[in-house]
Amino acid sequence: MTDHRPWHGVLVATALPLNDDLTVDYGRYAEHCAWLVDNGCDGVVPNGSLGEYQVLTPEERAKVVETAVAAVGGQRVMPGVAAYGSAEARCWAEQAREAGCGAVMLLPPNAYRADERSVLAHYAEVAKAGLPVVAYNNPVDTKVDLLPELLARLHGEGLVHGVKEFSGDVRRAYRIAELAPELDLLIGADDVLLELAIAGAKGWVAGYPNALPAAGAELFRAATGGDLATAARLYRQLHPLLRWDSRTEFVQAIKVSMDVVGRYGGPVRPPRVPLLPEQEATVRAATEKAVAAGLA
Repeated sequence: MTDHRPWHGVLVATALPLNDDLTVDYGRYAEHCAWLVDNGCDGVVPNGSLGEYQVLTPEERAKVVETAVAAVGGQRVMPGVAAYGSAEARCWAEQAREAGCGAVMLLPPNAYRADERSVLAHYAEVAKAGLPVVAYNNPVDTKVDLLPELLARLHGEGLVHGVKEFSGDVRRAYRIAELAPELDLLIGADDVLLELAIAGAKGWVAGYPNALPAAGAELFRAATGGDLATAARLYRQLHPLLRWDSRTEFVQAIKVSMDVVGRYGGPVRPPRVPLLPEQEATVRAATEKAVAAGLA
């Protein structure tokens, strides 16, 4: 581990292996979590959007967390606990606590465009579960923007310890650091990794390391460690893939890349559908180029 804080380092938002009948393959998922840690990643984030949590049953969602903990240990597991209702999100945080997880990741209310009071109440409710909470700012998908001023208030009230920043606006890193210097910044989108690492990020909730964990871990450590020559080279080589993490089809793209490198990506659950042929060809070509460059 990078240090005792479970949200530091490279935390892979794990893709979830589904069988041909779209049931969850828990054995393969356990093996995948262990493989990621064995290849240089610090932990996993089950039940993120990359893990298709929105289309899991409650039983499946709970078992995914338990499977990850059994595979790599609870201090390496930071599950997503997003839900439409605050009470349900708190229940998922309590489930994570009982499973032995070290922290949880929480979106703001996302069934509607919540105001600041609602956001504060939502995080306060989930914080009652007793686990450290990392906020997840994804205004693209949730329509609720955790601006630096609001994050500073959430942190000042002891409700969040870090933020997965997915707005794409790298300028926010410096504003967050000014307003809440003790709030840990986590890279939330693969294609702004270098910019946010230079700005002081302590972690990366990562997508593409599902397929290329060793290269991703090397990139993160070079970028955060000041080896910008290595980081810039790797970033340039990987960026044709990393940019898919910010696209609507990110789950499908990452699963295709997993298939290409000899892992198991497999299908997605509806309403997601497979990539268009031209999209798949683009992802396959970029992945094969990365493999040829020795990045797999």
